[in-house]
Amino acid sequence: MMPGRSMTPAERLTKYWFPIVALILPLLAVVIVAEIFGSVGLQRTVTEALIRIVVVVGIYIFVGNSGIISFGSVTFMAVAAYATGWQTCCAMLKPITMPGLPEFLRDTTYSVFPAALTSVALAALVAFVTGLVLMRMGGLAASISTLALLFIINALYSNWQSVTMGTASMVGLPRYVTAWIALGAAILAILVAWVYQKSSFGLVIRATRADEVAAQACGVSLYWPRLLAFTISGGVMGLGGVLTAHFLGTISINFFFLKLTFIALAMLVVGGMGSLAGAVTGVVVVSIIIDVFRRMEAGMSIGETTLALPAGTQELVLAALMLVILIFRKDGIMGGKELEWPRLRAIKPRLESSFAKEGQK
Repeated sequence: MMPGRSMTPAERLTKYWFPIVALILPLLAVVIVAEIFGSVGLQRTVTEALIRIVVVVGIYIFVGNSGIISFGSVTFMAVAAYATGWQTCCAMLKPITMPGLPEFLRDTTYSVFPAALTSVALAALVAFVTGLVLMRMGGLAASISTLALLFIINALYSNWQSVTMGTASMVGLPRYVTAWIALGAAILAILVAWVYQKSSFGLVIRATRADEVAAQACGVSLYWPRLLAFTISGGVMGLGGVLTAHFLGTISINFFFLKLTFIALAMLVVGGMGSLAGAVTGVVVVSIIIDVFRRMEAGMSIGETTLALPAGTQELVLAALMLVILIFRKDGIMGGKELEWPRLRAIKPRLESSFAKEGQK
């Protein structure tokens, strides 16, 4: 844009939405290529990566905007996953395996779409209620309290035999999540995160992340912006839980615990927790690493010889990658920056001047 010239409405609109379009179009291209040319295994891998994008973007909405590390966000995945399982699981199994459920859940099977909506809403509600207490704390205290929430829900669901089947797996969930459904959910999560961070509420909470003391001195509240971000994050995480449940067709409370928590946070750290582009990039990079080394651990046949890496290699490689990122690029691959619309109008005057000089010669 030339100095002294205001942007037109079309230019402002393009500048606003370009970072999102630049994230969505490559994801769409990958799904199309996998659907047309990819094997069933590749399509499954792409679907898993898209579900991870929903999860990591959900964590980013709170962590990336507030600057507070949340170890308990996976809790809301568990809440939504079990809620949709209670609603959509086989009606013949529930009275036997989960007799403690209320009658309207135990004796009735609901459609998948209403079940998904109510499950996401329940996850957001649980995030709001718990956030009323947790968001009164800040910094390390808030992070530790979210970890405590993760342990509390895990202990509750692990021992609530008549409702959750304890640590046993709930089976029989309809498996309807395809790459296209996961893509739609990923796009929705990205849009929600982008609109929120660009809103006045997002700008306020990002100001508190930059400098809490200065923000408070300017009259900015820390509590309500963080509570709103925590609630929205809980809803998006709930969406990730619903997708996971209906992708796998089975759920267990131990799945929604420490391993998933740290892998999701690792993706956010690798990509850069300061930007939405970083969250998506981190998922893509780490998902590729996980898939490649998972295949190498399973073994590769070279002639009559089968070579396989030791089990756990992917965790070691992921840990090494995190160390390298933290040492040499602490803000992640994206450096806390979003993808930007090329400033063609800023380049144009320089090009015209260069061409004029060439003409004079």
